[in-house]
Amino acid sequence: MKPENNYLEINRNSWNNRTESHINSEFYDVDGFLNGKSSLNDIELNLLGDLKGKSVLHLQCHFGQDTISLSRLGAEVTGIDLSDKAIESAQQLARETNSNAQFICSDVYDLPNHLDKQFDIVFTSYGTIGWLPDLDKWAKVITHFLKPNGKFVFVEFHPVVWMFDDNFESVGYRYFNSEAIVETVSGTYADRNADITESTVTWNHGLSEVMNSLIKNGLEINSLDEFDYSPYNCFNGIVEFEPKKYRIAHLEDKIPMVYSVVATKKND
Repeated sequence: MKPENNYLEINRNSWNNRTESHINSEFYDVDGFLNGKSSLNDIELNLLGDLKGKSVLHLQCHFGQDTISLSRLGAEVTGIDLSDKAIESAQQLARETNSNAQFICSDVYDLPNHLDKQFDIVFTSYGTIGWLPDLDKWAKVITHFLKPNGKFVFVEFHPVVWMFDDNFESVGYRYFNSEAIVETVSGTYADRNADITESTVTWNHGLSEVMNSLIKNGLEINSLDEFDYSPYNCFNGIVEFEPKKYRIAHLEDKIPMVYSVVATKKND
């Protein structure tokens, strides 16, 4: 079987293998989080706005820090993720923080079979769509779960970033989505020295593919913004030029590193 035909199982295993290392890493700073620190960044907070009393569906939530951070801001939040170990850890973290955030273990595409509800906001961020082969199906799920006039808030690493090799020295991948990228990697972005090796199956998605998938499925684009920095220290050769703002040292501010989209479900 081609790896891309078994991508769900391969990627679930990959995220299961990473979860413990991530929880124990300085990158995720679970101790700080337990003491009240938010895991959310200014980019998404500015787009989400006032969350008091809002219902939020958080897609691909990993082990739940952002989900719980959203609930701390007054939202009623449901987080979903492919990894059963991540969801178990999210549920434990919710108990430890007395959060009312709810969690469901599900593949994004299969979520309509596990959840029957519509939300004011659907949210997903940073390193999510690369794990999905079909953005049309992704956008259908978003539309399905949004209330009429509901808002989709999306923040993601820019597709230009994924064109480069790991050290940002040469262009190694196509900008456009043409085939699955099958790799075996050691360590993890949260702990490069972690004693884990996993296989992954990912896809690159250009901006037009993202935008058109949303438009085609009844979402009206309200904003598209690009940023010349990452709020995370998760790439090789990165430097912090302002607090929580990182760039590739030798590329400085020459490339986009993150983009954001806000879209509204049309009230037909």
